[in-house]
Amino acid sequence: MQPQADPFIVPVCHEEIEILFHDQSLLLISKPTRLLTISGKHPLNIDSAHFRLVKDFPAATMIHRLDFGTSGILAVALSKPVNAHIGKQFSARQVVKTYTALLHGHLVDDVGCIELPIANDQPNFPLQKICHDTGKSASTHYEVIERLNHPATTRVMFKPLSGRTHQLRIHSRAIGHPILGCDLYATDEAFFMANRLMLHATTLEFDHPVTGERIKGFSPCPF
Repeated sequence: MQPQADPFIVPVCHEEIEILFHDQSLLLISKPTRLLTISGKHPLNIDSAHFRLVKDFPAATMIHRLDFGTSGILAVALSKPVNAHIGKQFSARQVVKTYTALLHGHLVDDVGCIELPIANDQPNFPLQKICHDTGKSASTHYEVIERLNHPATTRVMFKPLSGRTHQLRIHSRAIGHPILGCDLYATDEAFFMANRLMLHATTLEFDHPVTGERIKGFSPCPF
């Protein structure tokens, strides 16, 4: 039997979680880049947004996740019924999310929609791939915020209309404009143009599970 490869050990994240909203039902937080949403199986990967939150909010559970490198807004339930209620809104696509990203090169169109199906790229876990045969439908709306020069990059607002794994990262690559700093899908040039994944969850909208009020959370983009 061949020895298993060493697991990926995440670097220490010294940035703090910011609490954007807090009531008896839920939290809205801003997760820093390079912090896991949920602790990994390896004991050296125990630090995470959830690990930190339960110290002050023992009943906290993560309703959804952000990739390790993605910063920005997350909703956190403070009870199982709240988690289930908001989780159903995610399943029904009643939750509206937007992300800010910095892409390699200049997009030609000011607005557009990327509709390309996504499948697991087995056995290359955790990579995903565009596959018209086995992929699940995935749609991403984008709007150009600004085009920058020296080097040529484009700041965009993404609105994912579905929630596939790595959707924004692989859709960006598929149109020839990978997200800067992406270690999985960017070209070498695009990867080395940033010291982090230039993807930030900026807004999150959903119905409050108790009051029914439309919650509109906002986390300013740090780049």
